[in-house]
Amino acid sequence: MRRLMILLALIFLFQFPGGGKAQQLATLVADRVELTGQNTLVATGNVEVLYQGTRLQARRVTYSSAGETLLFDGPITLVEGDGRVILIAEQAELDSGLRNGILTSARLVLDQQLQLAANEIARVDGRYTQLSNTVVSSCEVCAGNPVPVWEIRARRVIHDKVERQIYFQNAQFRFLGVPIFYTPRLRLPDPSLTRATGFMLPSLRTTSRLKTGVKVPYFIRLNDQIDLTLTPYLSSATRTLDLRYRHAFRAGDLSFEGAISRDNLLVPRQTRYYLFGEGRFDLPRDFKLDFDIEIVSDTAYLIDYGFSDKDRLDSEIKLSRARARDLFRASVTDFRTLRDSEEAIRDQLPRTFANVSYERRIALIGGEFRLGFDAASLTRTSNAPGVGRDVSRIGVSGAFRRDWTLANGMLAIAEMGIQATTYDTRQDPSFATTTAQITPRAMIELRWPFQRTDSSGAYHLLEPVVQLAWSETNGNAVPNEDSVLVEFDEGNLFDLGRFPGEDAREQGSRANIGLRWTRYDPAGWTLGVTVGRVLRNAATTQFAPGTGLAGKKSNWLAAGQLRIADRLAVTHRALFDDGFDFTRSETRLAWQNERTAIGSSYLWMIAEPTENRPIATHELAVDAAYRMSRHWTGRLDGRFDLAADRASKAGLGLEYRSECLVVDLSLSRRFTSSTSLSASTDFGLNVSLAGFGSGRNDESYRRRCSR
Repeated sequence: MRRLMILLALIFLFQFPGGGKAQQLATLVADRVELTGQNTLVATGNVEVLYQGTRLQARRVTYSSAGETLLFDGPITLVEGDGRVILIAEQAELDSGLRNGILTSARLVLDQQLQLAANEIARVDGRYTQLSNTVVSSCEVCAGNPVPVWEIRARRVIHDKVERQIYFQNAQFRFLGVPIFYTPRLRLPDPSLTRATGFMLPSLRTTSRLKTGVKVPYFIRLNDQIDLTLTPYLSSATRTLDLRYRHAFRAGDLSFEGAISRDNLLVPRQTRYYLFGEGRFDLPRDFKLDFDIEIVSDTAYLIDYGFSDKDRLDSEIKLSRARARDLFRASVTDFRTLRDSEEAIRDQLPRTFANVSYERRIALIGGEFRLGFDAASLTRTSNAPGVGRDVSRIGVSGAFRRDWTLANGMLAIAEMGIQATTYDTRQDPSFATTTAQITPRAMIELRWPFQRTDSSGAYHLLEPVVQLAWSETNGNAVPNEDSVLVEFDEGNLFDLGRFPGEDAREQGSRANIGLRWTRYDPAGWTLGVTVGRVLRNAATTQFAPGTGLAGKKSNWLAAGQLRIADRLAVTHRALFDDGFDFTRSETRLAWQNERTAIGSSYLWMIAEPTENRPIATHELAVDAAYRMSRHWTGRLDGRFDLAADRASKAGLGLEYRSECLVVDLSLSRRFTSSTSLSASTDFGLNVSLAGFGSGRNDESYRRRCSR
């Protein structure tokens, strides 16, 4: 029989008394509808009732206008709004608005995750759902094994749809059917609520220095924009309170993380603490304000508690603006070393660095004129001559740049410019108090890109590049504060200078030559290779041998990249001389598929005392995860000092994840030690239950019932 669609409102309007009131009633869809007597309507066969976003499906519906009630025979499914709330029952009696009534042998499903099964469910005002003698779980239950991994049994449960909270009375938590704990009252967020005030699941942490302890996070939702998390951490060796504060504004956000501790690791006992904070704000006229704060009580606190591996702290506040034609930046940075080797000379290290820079680009006679301004100041705590040096500088620069495309397809670029800088140096007799430098520069670059597409559809790009550059600094020597560490790579092979800062300028005439080749395959993989070097008319002593840039000829730079879709990425960079003696070799690899993810890096560098590297660096780092089965994933990470033939850090992890439970076990060992740090072992256990605002697990982790 063809399905019929009947508007109940019209039936009530013309057939039943009180039709004007009935205009707000539901819409009925059914295979068959019968009117019995003067006030009873019976619908059978694929019945659907629609009312203000609520959809109810049943086998049979009986409506009585006398009591304005709807009687449903199951199976019954009631879906509210976007499907986050679903009621399933065998029988139901509801009012005409589907807001009040009783459902028997029923289940409530929240956000397609959490199931609440009860003998009887009552709907109250369309907001509250009351369940009696309830079993709550987000675990898949199979006929062959009807006991869920975890469940909460309660005499009474109330779900508040507006506040998105679940209230339990006389609740008992069970794991694999075994009662674990009981509480007379319990409140938990439903799966659709990601932020709600209350306790979070505790975690267990054991270390060789702090012993076994437990962390119990308490989340406080202050409003929609602000929250605070307090986490007491208690063990036989420490009393610690962790905190995290987050605040979202209309034009930005800020967050702080910190902790305060009393432990027995230091003698005498003392209060230890740290505070990290960061923020970003959009200001009027395209300005942006960024800041980060890093404060710690002592050099070992961060590593003792596993908060961070940083051995140098930098706190910065920065104001910037980037537009199509100009760039402005002003910042102040405060430094703090946590290295034992530098603790004795901490007052001799840079403490505060302030910098203001501005660049303006102006279109001019077919090219571009660049005008720049830079001012900086660096101070140390020490007042001793030489080691307590303070330096300030102010500089201006101008450059003109233009490019052409020649008839044969060659690209030509020309640039010429000049920079003038004045320095003020205090507390260092090795340099004049006031010094000025002027650095003119010029560059001509030729690129000749060739491209072709082969029979397989692969696209090849071959580009030889020759760059002739010259720069010469006139003036007395100045301290080099911001260009001490130099790296030579494919990113700066064709730069006018390879010093990262403003205090040093590459000198003399030189030719930067190189060749780039890239292959783009239609199968989704890309291979790129860059080879080049720097040739000079005279040997330079500006660069240390370990940089690969020293002498009349630099080392050969060879770099390659291989990327296969989103599965594999390999990058390699090497510096070597004409005899293939390597100065530096570095490889990074990232690979993943459905079951495995591997990240690895390898580094070898020769010793370079001027860069605080008295011996060769030879390191290997690995971070890997392997999904052994549907639910189990193993992890491995480590960092190995191959020069010393020992590990510096190693870790193992094992995770069980299903549709309703995540258990994470971790074990790590730090092998390095110093005067303030000891080698330590760390064991962690974290458990989370899916279904209570903790997010949804991937469906691939869901257990399957055997047929």
